[in-house]
Amino acid sequence: MIMPWLLCGFGLVLLLLAGDALVKGAVNVSLRLGVPALIVSLTIVAFGTSAPELLISVQAIRDNAPGLALGNVVGSNTANILLVLGVPALLATMHTAECNTRKTYNIMIAASLLFIALAFRGVFDWIAGTVLLLGLALMLGDAFRDAHLHRQACKGAPDDEPEGADPDMPWWRIVVFLVLGLIGLPLGADLLVDNATIIAKQYGVSDTVIGLTLVAIGTSLPELATTVMAALRRQADVALGNVIGSNMFNLLAIIGIASFVGPIPVDPGFLAFDLWVMLGASVLLLPFVYLSWNITRFWGVILSGLYVTYLVIVLS
Repeated sequence: MIMPWLLCGFGLVLLLLAGDALVKGAVNVSLRLGVPALIVSLTIVAFGTSAPELLISVQAIRDNAPGLALGNVVGSNTANILLVLGVPALLATMHTAECNTRKTYNIMIAASLLFIALAFRGVFDWIAGTVLLLGLALMLGDAFRDAHLHRQACKGAPDDEPEGADPDMPWWRIVVFLVLGLIGLPLGADLLVDNATIIAKQYGVSDTVIGLTLVAIGTSLPELATTVMAALRRQADVALGNVIGSNMFNLLAIIGIASFVGPIPVDPGFLAFDLWVMLGASVLLLPFVYLSWNITRFWGVILSGLYVTYLVIVLS
């Protein structure tokens, strides 16, 4: 009985380490080839950090557990807002008032509404996937345009290096990072999905619930760890923008790509509850984005408490 839990945890750790290795390798290859750091941050880093969720979703569909794939994305987005922003705020005030995220926030709300509208078709198939990927292309195109305008306005200023960049990293080490990432991601996804499905059957819960809880929290751990450290160092003012960006990629890229692997039926419970919780959590960010409120300890208690309440409802 304990072995599936151990293998599930090992698969999660393998996913997180492999995703980190892939990002480091890809970032350094791109910079060695002369790709601007801003473009690397917008594409390779964003996709690399979403690789665990993507691999889990694809593997879940291949293993005939599509509910886990959809639950992973919806659960991760809810956890990113309520848990990833709530827990660090308990430790220190997050000065999100200094972070201008209005444009990306509006895009995230639009992506959420598009996602919910497509969910009411009853299935995420290749048609829905095409619509989501077109939305992703428009979002990336707009981000590239903004990055280009920013670079033109700051011509001559040094380009900020994305996380994981090391100008002195030798080529052999870059190759090792890439190989470890490309091998570790599918292995970790396979271990996590297979054993999460076994756990679901053992306890009589659906793969959808496992995706909304166990897998969603697991894949949100890197963001949570990063945000906690930033809060402790009083450098959490950009956390809001990171969460918003992660949620946009989850909605548009992961389900968009996974729907081409196989159809993802939408459980009625999503339409009645979980999708609206995800949207409601997104709307909760409005005063922090538009009214320049900081996320204080008071709001940390509120956000964390809401997430615990959500978990209790889902598990019951």
